[in-house]
Amino acid sequence: MPLSVLIFFGILFVFVCALRMAKIGALVAFLVAGILSGPYVLNLFELNQTWEFLGNMGIMFLWFNIGLEINIKRLWTMRRTIFGFGAAQVMMAAVMMFPLLFGLTHWSVLGCIMVALVLAMSSTSEDLNLLTERNQLNTGAGRQTFSILLFQDLLSIPLLAMLPVFAGKSFNLGATAIDIAVLSVLLVLSVVVVGRFILNPLLRRVANLKSREALLLAVMINIVLWAVVMDLMGLPAGLGAFLAGMLMSETIYRHQISAEINPYAMLFMAFFFISLGMGLDLSLLIGRWYIVLGGLVGLVAVKFMAMFMVARVRHVPVADAAFIALILAQGGEFGLLILHMMKAGGINAIPDAHAEILSAVIILSIMATPVLLAVFDYLRRSGRLFASANTRALNDAQPGAVPNVIICGFGRVGRIVAQMLDAGGVPYVAIDMDVNAVMQGRENGFNVVYGNTTNRDVLSNFGLAPRKTRAVVVALDNAEVARRTVLTVKSVAPRVRIFARARNLAESKILRRHGVCEALPETIESSFFLARGVMSHLGISDVRIGRMLDAMRADNYAALDGNTDAQE
Repeated sequence: MPLSVLIFFGILFVFVCALRMAKIGALVAFLVAGILSGPYVLNLFELNQTWEFLGNMGIMFLWFNIGLEINIKRLWTMRRTIFGFGAAQVMMAAVMMFPLLFGLTHWSVLGCIMVALVLAMSSTSEDLNLLTERNQLNTGAGRQTFSILLFQDLLSIPLLAMLPVFAGKSFNLGATAIDIAVLSVLLVLSVVVVGRFILNPLLRRVANLKSREALLLAVMINIVLWAVVMDLMGLPAGLGAFLAGMLMSETIYRHQISAEINPYAMLFMAFFFISLGMGLDLSLLIGRWYIVLGGLVGLVAVKFMAMFMVARVRHVPVADAAFIALILAQGGEFGLLILHMMKAGGINAIPDAHAEILSAVIILSIMATPVLLAVFDYLRRSGRLFASANTRALNDAQPGAVPNVIICGFGRVGRIVAQMLDAGGVPYVAIDMDVNAVMQGRENGFNVVYGNTTNRDVLSNFGLAPRKTRAVVVALDNAEVARRTVLTVKSVAPRVRIFARARNLAESKILRRHGVCEALPETIESSFFLARGVMSHLGISDVRIGRMLDAMRADNYAALDGNTDAQE
């Protein structure tokens, strides 16, 4: 057993590193590791109840993460692109694939519709990673791609709700469509109401405890609770996890929750993809490799044409339209989830062998996307394709897209800094772990959010990025937390200028050693301000007072070192 585990983790490590170098998501590495470790290759493990349980937990976390990305406010802000471009893309891809599926297979009409819609979905995790790595998330093409992915995630609600239909023998298209539409609207409205009036107050009490464990348990209870509710209603438990994510997205704690839950979510999602790889019938796929290859080429070609046509109809530039079509031309995790849930639930809309082939096609299409983008980039650089076109960046047209300044801590110092930035029209975001300070600040119109500033994922989620963030203000009253925050900021954006408060000269020196460009000791600066008033009252000129203060501030207050109680 230990040797099997060692071999398994060795395989996983090699593939994660190799695929990372190829800019392919780690989830594909988990799939490959599952295939190699399964009964059809090395036979290290059997697909037993333990693996199935871990896989089901992974499904829950994957749905939760998808739901966490869907925020009602964000949907409303981007509604035209999401429900226009996104809906048109999905429908065009599904309409083009349906006749091919119906003509080439013996599936039912309903089965062809479901598979066409499932294949129209793309990989949200891989596409967002690719856009981030290429620094294109904040370009015109990047934002339109993001909008399409958001619509696809939102479409998960009715598609999940349709799953029980496949379990029945009869199907009334009109009645079912109405039921699903009503159910989807009710679920979204319940998310808004429950999130704002019930979950927010509960999470506020949990956050006041300042316990990471309590927050994680609250999230887990929320996921399981909604999964149980959906199961009792006869709907897939995954829909409950999806709604739990949407509920959390409506709270001010969603970024902190995302950062805290992400390592555990990735672990359980890894188990799901490993168990999925173990369950793939490799002998079947090898025997029908030509069908898998044909399906891969057909899927990428049809989706590329569908999305390119929709983009051009919406007057997207040719180069951007080609990029959007190419990055979205693969299948996605949603398709793998639906196929797995249909198999596990005994829903025989399509034969099991065909489901295995579809899973392999989706996996290969995800792996092929970075390769196709690399070829696309090479052709553009060499001048053979769209030589005169450039991807348009969003800069001054959307000044609020990325905050210029990030304020860590929203006490009295952070609040004053925020007021001055507001007065100067400088976009900022303030982050604090004190729920009461966050709520009071938001009520007074400040852009303050809940989050842990020592967590790099939280800072990244709120906009900290190299060459984008112009300054960071560390206004925390805890010296150790301030130091850890500075180190975290430097790990994300090494060259960003950091301005910090310090209670005394000793704390100021520590912060400056860690890369802070200015760390003002409050006790000394308040003493300077008091002394200026006294000396001015005694008739000493402002010029002379200014020279004296400049001399005392020189070389990080070297003149005062040892002559003041720097440790108080």
